[in-house]
Amino acid sequence: MHGFRGVYTALITPFTDIGTVDYQALERIVNAQIEAGIDGLVPCGTTGESPTLSHEEHDRVIAQTVKYAAGRVPVIAGTGSNATTEAIRLSQHAEDSGADAVLLVNPYYNKPTQKGLYLHFKAIADSVKIPCILYNIKGRTGVNLETETLSRLEKDCGNIMAVKEASGSLEQMKEVIGSTGDGFSVLSGDDNLALELIRLGGDGVISVASNLFPEEMVRMTHAALEGRWDEAERLGEWFAPFFSACFIETNPIPIKTAMARLGWCRESFRLPMCPLESSEHREKLLSIVDRMAADAKEGRI
Repeated sequence: MHGFRGVYTALITPFTDIGTVDYQALERIVNAQIEAGIDGLVPCGTTGESPTLSHEEHDRVIAQTVKYAAGRVPVIAGTGSNATTEAIRLSQHAEDSGADAVLLVNPYYNKPTQKGLYLHFKAIADSVKIPCILYNIKGRTGVNLETETLSRLEKDCGNIMAVKEASGSLEQMKEVIGSTGDGFSVLSGDDNLALELIRLGGDGVISVASNLFPEEMVRMTHAALEGRWDEAERLGEWFAPFFSACFIETNPIPIKTAMARLGWCRESFRLPMCPLESSEHREKLLSIVDRMAADAKEGRI
C-alpha cells in the first residue's frame, strides 16, 4: 500500500494588505480544506510563495499549519532549497514542529549534476526520520531528476517514499512508476495530468486547483483511483478550463486571484509576484471561477 495517495493541496500563503502573513486566513483555509475531505496539506511550496518568505516566516507557516490541522490530515512541509545545509535546517525544523513529511524541490539556479542531486537529497533524507517526497520540476529549477537517480535514492534512503512529478512528461512518469518499488508513491505535480498519471498507475496529485475546489478535486481523484472512470472523466472535463486558467500567468498569481474573488484571502502578493498583468486574463479567469462556484453551490456537478 502506498503511503501517499489522493489529493494534497499545495496551499497558498495568504498575506494581509500590508504584506504580513495572514494567519487567520490560513487557519480558515486549513479548516475548510480538511472539512472538504482533502487527503493532506502542503504549506510553503511554490504555490505558497516560499521564495519570498523569510526563514522565520517559513518556519512559522509550517508550524501553524501543523497546529491548525491538529492531526486530522498529514502535513507535508515544503523545505527544499538550492543550499543543502539550508534544506536540512528547514527539514529538521519541520520535523520538530510535527510535520508528517517534507517536500524537497530540485535545487534551483545552480544546476547540479545527477551526482550532486543524489548527494543533496541523500544528505537531507539522512538528517530527518520523517518521509521525504522529492519534487521534480525542471521548468522552474533548470535540472531534471533522472529516473535512474531517483531509483537509486529510493533504494539507498528508506525515508524517500514518494515523488511529486512535474516534469510534464508522461513518458518520464511512466518510467518512474515502472522503476520504483510497490510502496513508493508517484504524485502528479500538474492538475491537468493527474488522471493520466493515475491511469498509468500513479497515486494522486499535489494540487493547485484544490485550494479553491477541494471537494471536487477529491471526488475526481478518488473516483479515478477507485476505477470509476466515467465520474472521474466527467469531473476532469468540468475542471479543464480552470486547470488551464490557473496557469494563465505564473502560479500562484491566478489561484490567489481566484481565492480572493471568493473571499478566502486578499489579492496580496510579494514582489516579484504581482497582480495579474492582463485585464483580459483577469476577465477570463474570474468568469470561469464564477461559473464553477455557481455549479458547486447549486450541486450541478
